[in-house]
Amino acid sequence: MLAALRFIWNATRGHRLTPWRSEYLRWRVETYSGQKAETLTARSVLGFLWTTRWELLSFLRWTGRLEREARGRG
Repeated sequence: MLAALRFIWNATRGHRLTPWRSEYLRWRVETYSGQKAETLTARSVLGFLWTTRWELLSFLRWTGRLEREARGRG
């Protein structure tokens, strides 16, 4: 879960209280869902996060494993 929080913290840099305004997060939502980043609103971003929450958590667990492995090899 720490990897998930770290990702959210880094992805929303400069937009902590309004994460849907984060350029990086908007780009990731656009890449994954096909919705245009310029048209994303708070509601659409939060709806996307809610409907894909299990896939996103799985992805964040995977990135956490990769990060731990990379540190172990360093």
